Amino acid sequence: MTATVPPTPSDPSITDPAGRVELPPGAVPADSRFVNDDLLPVPLARRRWTTYNFCALWVGMAHNIPSWLLASGLVALGMDWKQAVFTIALANVIVLAPMLLTGHAGPKYGIPFPVMARASFGLRGANLPAMIRAGVACAWFGIQTWIGGQGIFVLLGKIFGGWAEASEVAGQPWTLWVCFVLFWALELAIIYRGMEALRRFENWAAPFVIVGAFVLLAWIATKAGGLGPLLDQPSQLGWGADFWPVFFPSLMGMIAFWSTLSLNIPDFTRFGAGQRAQVWGQTLGLPTTMTLFALLSVFVTSGSQAVYGVAMWDPVALAGKTDNVFGLLFALVTVLVATISVNIAANVVSPAYDLANLAPRFITFRTGALITGVVGVVIMPWKLTETPELYIFTWLGLVGGLLGSVAGILIGDYWIVRRTALDLPGLYTPGSRYWYTSGWNLRAVLAFLVGGVLAVGGSHSAPGKGPFPEDGLIPFLKPLADYGWAVGLAASLVLYVALMAGRSASDRAAARLR
Repeated sequence: MTATVPPTPSDPSITDPAGRVELPPGAVPADSRFVNDDLLPVPLARRRWTTYNFCALWVGMAHNIPSWLLASGLVALGMDWKQAVFTIALANVIVLAPMLLTGHAGPKYGIPFPVMARASFGLRGANLPAMIRAGVACAWFGIQTWIGGQGIFVLLGKIFGGWAEASEVAGQPWTLWVCFVLFWALELAIIYRGMEALRRFENWAAPFVIVGAFVLLAWIATKAGGLGPLLDQPSQLGWGADFWPVFFPSLMGMIAFWSTLSLNIPDFTRFGAGQRAQVWGQTLGLPTTMTLFALLSVFVTSGSQAVYGVAMWDPVALAGKTDNVFGLLFALVTVLVATISVNIAANVVSPAYDLANLAPRFITFRTGALITGVVGVVIMPWKLTETPELYIFTWLGLVGGLLGSVAGILIGDYWIVRRTALDLPGLYTPGSRYWYTSGWNLRAVLAFLVGGVLAVGGSHSAPGKGPFPEDGLIPFLKPLADYGWAVGLAASLVLYVALMAGRSASDRAAARLR
């Protein structure tokens, strides 16, 4: 069953009983410079991801080494297990809201994130948020791939011995570079097969990684003599004046971790069978699994402190402490599956679509994925995870502020300005209502700049622990820096809606009279 609303000369799109919209073949000129097969709406027949598919996607993405490093990093910064889990749980409940709001356009219109951004930024202007999102994803892809390569290097080195003593190339053993390159090639080979292959991979990878995490917990609990020592490690911060200066930037960092997906979640929800599938799948999949994984992470990190006298925030290094060959092989497979699961879904899909949006005639989804792989190496990801301070405060804080500003504009445009009514053919057609000024909506650009400056302008580092001045890049904005994601989202949303007030009513009316 397809259309209940017949096409009209002004709008060839059709709507099914669930309110999902699609374009019939030929509705958009095939030679348009804003079109390729990967950017067009997903046909209704191919929108079949269920609640389980979305839940499995989030389980697979949440249970990974960088997620583990978030929670264990908080313990390394002085929090006890209750403070670390509370911080992560609250952050993921907060970030779920923009995730669901931007995800709504996916099942309804079948469009990816860069096409959705055309409604607010313009057909050409959408490349601004798309390239910011793509750049962040490329960096994350490199970080994840480096961590995965390190995992293979450490664990295989424990099994075969002598790997760390290999001659060095560019400051690292050549054996580590081999592991990095092989892991990089494996990831790109999987994504090159397309989104359906990714869906099948996530379905079985998710439960496997959960089992691996519980095995690591059982091992460290046995070494510690039970769960008691894992839970008895005291907070070095308390709940007073020392806690809050660490809590708020950490909370924003935790939110920033998934602020990338709060933008490009339509890249996945566009395959959804309906709104119910994406809402329940994300609600059951994100906050619950991130909280569970945080519990496992902080328990294991606290256990490492009880057993080895130091909080080991890297699970690969901790797993390398065992001399059991079977345990090392199991840890190796778990690292491989966990890292591939999140890296492909979170950090290759989005830039592949974003780069395709930049030059649809020349860049396909697969070509964009290959470009992502190359850029992810060029940015030298091994530099970004050297310390918890650099990883959580500097990297995640900066990313969160910029992406929060984009999210505010997308949410304000889709829900407040247009009230979810989009002119689907117009998103691919020069001269449509989304053309604005030569393809750019200057109101959105201004809102982004203001929100971004407010969010990250006060970025600062502790003395000797980061690249920013101690007083902040813009000193009078320093008080806002610890709340970068929230400041960027709120400021850009309010300003954008105010700037668009003059044309929002006419745009909504035109969209309904299509």
